[in-house]
Amino acid sequence: MKINSRYLFTISLASAMGGLLFGYDWVVIGGAKPFYESFFNIAGQSALQGWAMSSALVGCLLGAVFSGFLSDRYGRKRLLILAAFLFIISAVGTGASNHFNTFVFFRILGGVGIGLASNLSPMYIAEISPASIRGKFVSLNQLTIVIGILAAQIANWLIADPVPAGADWRFIMTSWNGMTGWRVMFWAEVVPATLFFVFMFLVPESPRWLLKANREEPAVRVLSRVGGRDYALAETQRIRQSLTGVTTRIPWRQLLRPGVRAMLLIGVVLAVFQQWSGINVIFNYAQEVFSAAGYEISDTLFNIVITGSVNLIFTFIALFTVDRWGRRVLMLVGAGGLALIYLFLGAGYFIHVTGWPMLLLVIAAIACYAMTLAPVTWVILSEIFPNRIRGAALAIATFFLWSGCFILTYTFPILNHLLKTSGTFWIYGAICVAGFLFVLFKLPETKGKSLEKIEQEMTGNVTKNL
Repeated sequence: MKINSRYLFTISLASAMGGLLFGYDWVVIGGAKPFYESFFNIAGQSALQGWAMSSALVGCLLGAVFSGFLSDRYGRKRLLILAAFLFIISAVGTGASNHFNTFVFFRILGGVGIGLASNLSPMYIAEISPASIRGKFVSLNQLTIVIGILAAQIANWLIADPVPAGADWRFIMTSWNGMTGWRVMFWAEVVPATLFFVFMFLVPESPRWLLKANREEPAVRVLSRVGGRDYALAETQRIRQSLTGVTTRIPWRQLLRPGVRAMLLIGVVLAVFQQWSGINVIFNYAQEVFSAAGYEISDTLFNIVITGSVNLIFTFIALFTVDRWGRRVLMLVGAGGLALIYLFLGAGYFIHVTGWPMLLLVIAAIACYAMTLAPVTWVILSEIFPNRIRGAALAIATFFLWSGCFILTYTFPILNHLLKTSGTFWIYGAICVAGFLFVLFKLPETKGKSLEKIEQEMTGNVTKNL
């Protein structure tokens, strides 16, 4: 079998642009934070600050919930096109907002796009990729997320005017940053969102969804482009066997069958753990994290670019290790590594260490996360669920992922106020220890196995009766 790597890479990358928009939309708000907070006069109000930052997650939850049954009924491609459209509308509307409630509305709308893209982009790539290289290609989605994060960080840094040391919110509110700069940061998203919208019209539908919808001929054509006619016929037969008696409408009660329920529980726990491992607070609350380490706003924006660059470099490492080392090993390395780093990071905040030592610890945490928990969680979620219910099951896991992210994002200002930065990171470290133990005892290895083989091994004969 000879894989058409160029074709596979092209359509995977087009789908993974959903990840790029996810990354940009998710992180751009972190750089704009000190400026829009001054404009809307919410600086110092922890509840409103947390709501502004986490409101998009309400949309993420909605997108994740609806993505499951909608993608099982209408296909992965159409929902990704809808996500691209929502990203465009959200970017324009958020930047144009003059009232806080309007700002929140468009953030929620963009969150729906994130919820759709975060669920469907890795699912689409997993369903179209051969087993031997599936981990690498699904990790492309995480790579584009990281590129989107870095693009937002660089855009924020380049767009913002330097802020004098000690400047208060009144100065910021009347400056170019406070009046216009933060708007441009959001508007810059329109360009990649438009490209994603156009490119998604050019990619084929998922062959596994096509077979599920009894459209065998176009499914065979897609699989033939990927690996040749013989590969297409063999894959079609294997997929057909796993879909016997299944329609595009999935009764939700099937998710509660014993074998499926066990896999769903693993997926939910890993999804929540990826968020509660704590790294996203560094991206979303960089001002607070670096301010506690002694940095001013302008220095913080530059530090954010450094962390984004490290994030990108170590995501590339993940591309070359996920199919070699395996999913389980990388998850253990990530959980254990973060627990150790947070121990030292919390100690540094506790004894008031400032400057480059704290920056190095933050970079180490991001590097560890970027090559382990960040990409590998999405790989696992995209491959452990049976073909017939993958859309619905992944939607539930993604729903819990964004629920976990909402709790993390909303509670950080509160925890930071009550426990200080040191105590907050120690809590995240304890969560990483718990995650390490869960992976060690509950997570099986899926490296190098077809989606149908994973289904057979993980759920046994249970799914045959679904």
